[in-house]
Amino acid sequence: MEVILLKELRGRGGEGDVINVARGFANNYLLRQGYAVKATPGNLKQLEQRRKNIEKREEVRVADANALVEKLQNVAVTIIAQVGEEGQLFGSVTAPMIADAIAEQFGLDVDRRRIELGKPIKAVGEYEVPVGFYRDIKANVKVVVAGDAVEEAEAEAAAAGEAVVDAVEAAVEAEAVADAAEDAEALAEAAVEVAEAGSEADAE
Repeated sequence: MEVILLKELRGRGGEGDVINVARGFANNYLLRQGYAVKATPGNLKQLEQRRKNIEKREEVRVADANALVEKLQNVAVTIIAQVGEEGQLFGSVTAPMIADAIAEQFGLDVDRRRIELGKPIKAVGEYEVPVGFYRDIKANVKVVVAGDAVEEAEAEAAAAGEAVVDAVEAAVEAEAVADAAEDAEALAEAAVEVAEAGSEADAE
């Protein structure tokens, strides 16, 4: 079934494009959601009359998308997350979190549905994340996931505390071993003295 798009349909086209889709998809989604109208002779005629205005709007959309690409192509978006052992995150970094970080750090409104993250990020590091803006215009945005400084400090302090406890336990254990050795030596000396005293008694 042929329809005329009234706005961008990701991966299929933009305003004014005539595309062929399944009838069910057209009736149940595109027409109901205002994405398209049927490609009837009357609608096609109106489309031709509106073509110049559509092309002007298209130029503006493309220019705006390219401007966003220029602003985000060579920058780094930083996300601070809570980190566990070996750089693993408590939870994960998601597309909405990246969209929020871009808005907060650069004042740019990015549709989270256009952030092509794939799988959520679960470890600290740098990631290249494709972000689409309009049609096939996209930028590879550098996302830097860093650990929370407070969390890292607490983890280091905990590790240092464990090391101190281990050292104390080792010292206590070494002292106990030394004490046991001294006790054994004293017992041995006492045994020798008893043996000598017995020998002297026998000799008398």
